[in-house]
Amino acid sequence: MSLQPSTASLSAEESRVRVEVLGCSGSIAAGSSTTAFLLDETVLIDAGTGVGELSLEAMMRIDEILVSHSHLDHVLAIPLLADSVMKARLAQPERGPIRVRGLPETLAALSAHLFNGQIWPDFTAIPSAPWPILRLEPFVLGDTLTVGPPGRHRQIEVLPAAHTVPACGFAIQTPRGLWVFSGDTGPNPALWAALHGRHVAHLVIETAFGDEERWLADLSGHLAPGSLAQELAHLAGSVNVHITHPKPGELAAVTAQVRAIVSDHRIEPLVRGRVFEV
Repeated sequence: MSLQPSTASLSAEESRVRVEVLGCSGSIAAGSSTTAFLLDETVLIDAGTGVGELSLEAMMRIDEILVSHSHLDHVLAIPLLADSVMKARLAQPERGPIRVRGLPETLAALSAHLFNGQIWPDFTAIPSAPWPILRLEPFVLGDTLTVGPPGRHRQIEVLPAAHTVPACGFAIQTPRGLWVFSGDTGPNPALWAALHGRHVAHLVIETAFGDEERWLADLSGHLAPGSLAQELAHLAGSVNVHITHPKPGELAAVTAQVRAIVSDHRIEPLVRGRVFEV
């Protein structure tokens, strides 16, 4: 399904999409946080440790969380966020639960392994099943999701990813083209088929390992610089490409290998705190 622009009735300022990088590392260390993006203040795309960079007031504005897959580095802030904002959320019942949206398999994993009363309280039934803090809502590949508050709706397409668990990426329609997040993925022909013939303004794509560990990248459903180069050959035009997900101890080596790639695209490492205004 192709996205259609939905911003014609908005002013130029309102139609501009703002995406803040809260975390973009494959693991944690001082100054490094795992994957999370904040869209227009009210929507999280993944919820890794980067969510902890937000103030409590900013966390209280979150109404939706889109989850690319079930791995811990992308979801572990969801239960902690629910705990942090519960009292304030209950004082505003008109807002309803925070919507946690993901593939059915992803939501099933969250229910079984995270919100199970053992690892963490089940905030999908707290304070009560009819009125929980979190509500799980499934989507499927190819869906176009409407997110954001009334008057500032955004259209986000669910893109295919190729990982060790069911996974997806996302494409946000902006006035200047698509802002695309690959999610965790290895070589992914279906992604390039979905993007064929469409204008991509920014591509955030993972490169989790250096080429010396490409065997591990292949085994674990990730990319290394060499396989990234092969993937980018399927992307037409000259696109701003942003590399995400290397681990803190491997960032310098992966960055150097990525910068050695000969490509028509503009390739740079993603950094925490980066703000896209597209």
